[in-house]
Amino acid sequence: MAVITVTGEPGCRAEEAARSIAHALSFDLVTESKLRQLIVEEYGNETAIPERVYPSACSAILAHLTREHPLVLHTVAAESLAADFPAVLRIAITASEKFRTGALLIDHRLERAAAQALLRQLTHEYRTARKRRFGRLVAPPESFDLTLSAESFDSAQIAQIVKHAAEQRMLREQGPLTAPQQAAILFRARLQLARHGIVPASGASLKRKPFVNDSEAIFANLLDFYRIAWEYEPKSFPIQWGKDGRVLESFTPDFYLPEVDLYVELTTMKQANVTRKNRKVKLLKTIYPHINIQVFYQKDFRNLVFKYGLVPEAERIVSV
Repeated sequence: MAVITVTGEPGCRAEEAARSIAHALSFDLVTESKLRQLIVEEYGNETAIPERVYPSACSAILAHLTREHPLVLHTVAAESLAADFPAVLRIAITASEKFRTGALLIDHRLERAAAQALLRQLTHEYRTARKRRFGRLVAPPESFDLTLSAESFDSAQIAQIVKHAAEQRMLREQGPLTAPQQAAILFRARLQLARHGIVPASGASLKRKPFVNDSEAIFANLLDFYRIAWEYEPKSFPIQWGKDGRVLESFTPDFYLPEVDLYVELTTMKQANVTRKNRKVKLLKTIYPHINIQVFYQKDFRNLVFKYGLVPEAERIVSV
């Protein structure tokens, strides 16, 4: 399968561009945080991976993921991680220091001096990670197929440019890695990992849990349409314990929106059945006051989907 890599230093809005590209092409998105999660699933512990074999560890994961779906990859030195894949489009997102400072100023609600300090810190961390893992502080221009300025194009425009480039390269027509191609990538990766006694679990996957009901699927589609990152039922919170300390009851919110650190619970059932869920939400807020959670009730959900033109689905869901 095809891989589109998106690389950009802090403040370049590269992740925002990557999300737009993934949405425009209907590709799966793998960000730095998602890759770290996959590393833990594959190897048990991110810190167990020495920096020098980090690229090999990631290549083994990507070799499995691209057997399922085409990817947009946005990580540190993403263009290097996908170097061994046959169908790759490598995108660099650039911006001036002034623009990047302004982006952090807005995103973090900082004064300019604080935003400048944060930019220096994040850039140092980014380049240090690149140097440790790939031997270079910055990538040479020839590492990329297309370089775009975040100051000249917004994320939606970048997505359309990349979509056109992908069509010209016929990336959509690329099938999954052949067995020999995958075997060659995995052999090289596992050879490096074996020198450190690391064995991949070979279970990396982007498959999501099935939704419990239609309202959750519609809400997820709405988030995808507006390019809002989300995770489905990512964490359960214990809310009641026995005298022996054993967990008797837990609560698992429906969605988590990492960009705004917010959990969302959908309650579209009849009011008579809402009381039990309200009790759980109240307990969650009491026990974990630092957790941000928003509950969408039947009326809230109906208004939301009507507002965004999902009327048939709303009528079907709220009538049950």
